[in-house]
Amino acid sequence: DIDHLNLRVQKELVERLNWLKADIGFDGWRFDFAKGYSADVAKIYIDRSEPSFAVAEIWTSLAYGGDGKPNLNQDQHRQELVNWVDKVGGKGPATTFDFTTKGILNVAVEGELWRLRGTDGKAPGMIGWWPAKAVTFVDNHDTGSTQHMWPFPSDRVMQGYAYILTHPGTPCIFYDHFFDWGLKEEIDRLVSVRTRHGIHNESKLQIIEADADLYLAEIDGKVIVKLGPRYDVGNLIPGGFKVAAHGNDYAVW
Repeated sequence: DIDHLNLRVQKELVERLNWLKADIGFDGWRFDFAKGYSADVAKIYIDRSEPSFAVAEIWTSLAYGGDGKPNLNQDQHRQELVNWVDKVGGKGPATTFDFTTKGILNVAVEGELWRLRGTDGKAPGMIGWWPAKAVTFVDNHDTGSTQHMWPFPSDRVMQGYAYILTHPGTPCIFYDHFFDWGLKEEIDRLVSVRTRHGIHNESKLQIIEADADLYLAEIDGKVIVKLGPRYDVGNLIPGGFKVAAHGNDYAVW
């Protein structure tokens, strides 16, 4: 174990971070198991090394109901993520992985897409509250891959990417999905849509529909994304929009 309250430990870790930055060329940090030490300590490391980007892994359990599924309201879960960023410094480079969105998406794509509209009408994850500080993902080396601790439904992974790559927040792509699963071209198309239309971490999200079999949302008035098996949604798509990407139970205009 590392005693992060030990001043010598703090000093040596800061020196190490600055060496990685100045000599090796890294300019961002990932704080693994950030629950293992206080946000005050993380703030010391960030303030004294001044990375351009920092992201924390704060993985806690969602709130579950008697049916074994996540509750619709996950405010306490995403509040913990927001609190960490607040304590580290909301105006700085600190962000957190949006585990709230990950957990809700896992279940939503299994025929419960109504979950993607929170009780306030916004996105139900951290991106609904503070998207500029939310790093969205479908799976990572812990949740998926060989560890398989909380995997996204494997046959619906592209629905997850259609969501995070069109929505606010800072999306990241899992190495396995991109290089090993044969999804590179599909993911590339979604990345191109995001880039071409300037979708960014604070883009404006308008949720048009969120039913069991259909989620439809417009981003910045430029991009529309559909998840779910419902096919006939033409009456909900404004004129002038053309399909730019599509796949199994998703489409992007």
